[in-house]
Order: sequence, then structure tokens, then C-alpha cells
Amino acid sequence: MKAFMDKDFLLETETAKKLYHEYAATVPVLDYHCHLNPKEIYENKKYDNITQVWLGGDHYKWRQMRTNGVEEKYITGDASDREKFQKWAETLSLAIGNPLYHWSHLELKKYFGYDGYLNGDTAEEVWNLCNAQLQGEGRRPRDLIKMSNVTLVATTDDPADTLEWHKLIKEDPTFDVQVLPAWRPEKAMNVAKPDWVDYMKKLGDVAGVKIDSFKALIEALRIRLDYFVANDCIISDHSLDYVMYQPASAEEVEAIFAKRLGGEMLDPVEKKKFETAFMLEMGREYAKRNWVMQLHYGVKRDNNGMIYGNLGPDAGIDCINNYAPAQEMTDFLNALAVTGELPKTILYSLNPADNATIGTIIGCFQSSEFVGKIQQGSAWWFNDHKPGMIDQMTSLASLSLLGNFIGMLTDSRSFLSYTRHEYFRRIACNLIGGWVENGEYPADYKTLEKIIKGISYNNAVRYFGFDLEQK
Repeated sequence: MKAFMDKDFLLETETAKKLYHEYAATVPVLDYHCHLNPKEIYENKKYDNITQVWLGGDHYKWRQMRTNGVEEKYITGDASDREKFQKWAETLSLAIGNPLYHWSHLELKKYFGYDGYLNGDTAEEVWNLCNAQLQGEGRRPRDLIKMSNVTLVATTDDPADTLEWHKLIKEDPTFDVQVLPAWRPEKAMNVAKPDWVDYMKKLGDVAGVKIDSFKALIEALRIRLDYFVANDCIISDHSLDYVMYQPASAEEVEAIFAKRLGGEMLDPVEKKKFETAFMLEMGREYAKRNWVMQLHYGVKRDNNGMIYGNLGPDAGIDCINNYAPAQEMTDFLNALAVTGELPKTILYSLNPADNATIGTIIGCFQSSEFVGKIQQGSAWWFNDHKPGMIDQMTSLASLSLLGNFIGMLTDSRSFLSYTRHEYFRRIACNLIGGWVENGEYPADYKTLEKIIKGISYNNAVRYFGFDLEQK
């Protein structure tokens, strides 16, 4: 029997061990998509205890605590941090087979040197160990980023954001990790949201444009895009129900815009036409600037009305949606491709049933402009566990070129989440090592080194065009 989470954790063959220890573990982490707060990075505050780092805002953990029958007061309520930690420890012990069990123990090991396992009985020991380190020096946000060997962080930012914290970090000579903005124009596109009209005024004020038409909206966004470019942004991100395509004339779109700006709500067809026009305009702007367009889709959000009413979004009440018409996504990409305006694009579906669909769609739009111009994103959110990652990489390998895959993203609000990259790299090395052991790929270690380091780090550096050294 193997020891729990030893140095060869998840590595089943000698080839897998070589690939991980000699190649994957030697390259840095590129955090090209996350939800870290740049203000917290700049202020570099000291945490009081492990609950503040682990449970504040982590809806992955909240879901499992609710599943274990824990009262909400111990999850998001007014219970003490020590009580919340105890309830999480008791829940974690039952999470056999869940990535949270692995992530949590990788984090305890990497950041706090704890080699045991967390449950209700060991909670006090772990609480005291972690807190002693957090209350000392060396475990603040910047320390955790540096401990994780991160070279660059791309946050998620609204077009109206001042980016003041990014500027301050850039000007700070004591921190050499790049922290760049990533453009997320969700509020401008979410025309059905009750506060959309108010957001139009806010965006217009920031851009210096009176947004009284769809044309004016796009002009305001162009101004803000240029501002983001001036602050080193080269990535966009969109959270969509699905990648829609229902084209409309410019006159129709303007009429739809005027109706909504006047306070009326749109019917589903009008909403879809607006969203299509919006996404087409954004895609064209990204292509002009050589930006990467990320499309995350396949989620049904905020399903529990009671919890949503109390806590709002990102409360652990989202699920996989199974509606994502391939025809519309393909037609959307084609509408940009036929005019030479399709930017580098990454497609992420929350539904693992879409893996093969994406694998075939991306092959339709590749070009000599960039290696792997259209990418399938890594196993995301409900899929970033061992079988989900294996399924996604196996499908991508079967239908495309796994050697050009840009690899893992953090997609987290926690400064401890970088162990997800280690988890991913171990799984990738075990998968590829298994193919070598089975005689499905030669023991060509020169090429294998290129593949493993590429998937772990180098491919993403090249793909996004960051000013970073490849390893």
C-alpha cells in the first residue's frame, strides 16, 4: 500500500514519476485566469486564521458542508472562525474521492508543512499549526504567490474598473510577479439584469461617452479596451449560458437597445440578438488587439432562491447546464472567421459531455497565424477533478494535439489554490506516462520534455504572448 500523498502521489509508473519530477515540477506557474482581488495582493494583509484563507468565499467548500447537513451559521453565518473550521474538518473527512480532499491536504503540506490528515479529531492541531504560521511572517498573499513559483497573475476586471491596484503593484519594486488585468464585460452584456440601465450610465461616465445607442456602447467599450491595453491587458473572459448566434441588422439591434434603455425588458429573441451583436463586436475588437477571447459556458447559476436571496451570487448553488447548441457556437466562430476577425479563442464547457464537440469544433478554425489558435480549455469548475481532467485530456488528445494544450488555470479566489496546478500536472504526467509504458508512445524523452513543460507552462506563455521566459 502506498503512503498517503507521498512524493509520488498519483504517479503510478516509473515513466510518470520521471515526467513529473524532472519536467513538470521544474517549471513555474502561469495563473492566466483567476478571481484574486488585486487590492488584497497590493495591501498584502496578514490573515488571522486558516478559516479566513480557506472558507471565506470558497463556495466549493460551502456546498460540501451543506451536503453534510451543517447549519448555515457555520458556513456563511455568524459562528466563530474556529467553529467554522471544525465543521469543515468534520466534513472533509467524508470527502473520499473528492478533489477537495486532495487540494486541502496538498495545501496543508505545501504551505504549512503538515503531513497528517485533517478530520474532526485533528482539527485543533491543524488550527494551531496553521494559525501560528499565518500570524507570523511569510504567509501573506504575496508570500503565498511566491511560494507557489507563480510568474504572472491575470485577474478578472470590469471595463469600468480604474485598475488602480494593478498600477500600484506594477510600481512596487518589492514584488516581481506580474499582476495584470483581464477584461470581463459581463455587466455590459447582461441586458436582462435589473441594474443594466444603471450600469450603462456608470460605464458611460468612466469612458466619457453618453451611451444612448448600441453604437455608443461599443464606442465606450473601445475606449475602455484601449485603457486596458495601456495597462498591459491581453486577455478577455466571458461567462455565458451558451455561445449563442442569432444575427440581426444594425437597425434591429439599435431598436432593441433603445427599448431596454427605456426601461422595458426584452423578450428571449431580442435578448439573444443583442448578445450576439455584442459578442461579435467584442470578438472583432479582440482580434484587432491580438487578445485572447475566453468563453466559459454551460452553467445554470443561482438555483436555490432562498440562499441566493440571503447571500447573492457565487454562493455554491450553481450546476451544470446541458443546453449548448454546437451549431450556434460554430456559426458564431465562423461569422468572425470569414472576415478574418476571429481572435485566439479558448472554449470551456462546464458540461463534460461537450468535450468531443469542442474537440471537433476547434479543428475547424485552426490556422497558421498561431499554434493552436483555438483551444479547448482545461477541465473547469465541476470537472477539475481526477476523472474530469483525464477525460478532457484524453478527448483532446484523441481529436486534436494535446502537445499544444495550454494547460491548467487556477480559477480561484484563494491564494492557497495554486496546488491545483500540481494536482493537474501529476495527473497529466500519469496519463502520458501510462501511454509510454503501454507502448502507445515512444520513450522519446526529448519530445516528452517539450510536451510536459509545454502543457505545464511554456505553451501558455507562447499562446498569450506574455513577456516571460520559457523554461
